[in-house]
Amino acid sequence: MPHHVLVVEDDDKIAAPLVRTLEREGYEVERVAQGLLALERLGNGGVDLLLLDLGLPDVDGLDVCRRAREAGYRGGIIILTARDGELDRVVGLDVGADDYLAKPFALAELLARARALLRRSTGLAETAPAAASAAPAPTPDGLRIDVQARRIWIGDGELATTSKEFDLLALLDSTRGAVVTREQLISDVWDENWYGSTKMLDATVGRLRQKLEDAGAPAQVTTVRGVGFRLEDSAGA
Repeated sequence: MPHHVLVVEDDDKIAAPLVRTLEREGYEVERVAQGLLALERLGNGGVDLLLLDLGLPDVDGLDVCRRAREAGYRGGIIILTARDGELDRVVGLDVGADDYLAKPFALAELLARARALLRRSTGLAETAPAAASAAPAPTPDGLRIDVQARRIWIGDGELATTSKEFDLLALLDSTRGAVVTREQLISDVWDENWYGSTKMLDATVGRLRQKLEDAGAPAQVTTVRGVGFRLEDSAGA
């Protein structure tokens, strides 16, 4: 089945060519011009990717992003911003977006980022996690990452993450205790040709750390200054 993309953009001159391009690439595309309508549509499920403008007429796009994540939306989110000089500030805010593009942007670049994100987020796009089989038995340390099912378990509870948070934790867990460089994380979790702000990596790590801490995980993401990050067992775990 083709991926379903929701475009949230109030400017017809930007939305029309974007929708046409996505449809030519084989995506199913819907377009709405208001943030509240976008949240309502996400609540119905079935959206794999959200392309979200910040300057909406009713609700700020950052609030839409935050509220979508709080409501349980687990698909990909790419924020589009025309706010001059504001991209780094947006990246630094903890709103749960997976990627950011500053206007004007090349449609080819947006398509490349969308493809990369959808490869990783397939199956995560329902507003609430689908009914699942019984939780796998926890590992001795209480943390299990099921890469095939794209699910994370801490003890007998499941940890909800965004697509990028999952990929980041899975990569760190695959070499637990070893340092993974910032460059490798950007290349593997985002894209080897990605040229955006590295603050997006830091923001994603920050969200992941908070989620692990809130869930009482017996592991933590540690910064190795000037190099990268590693996943290590918490003290006393």
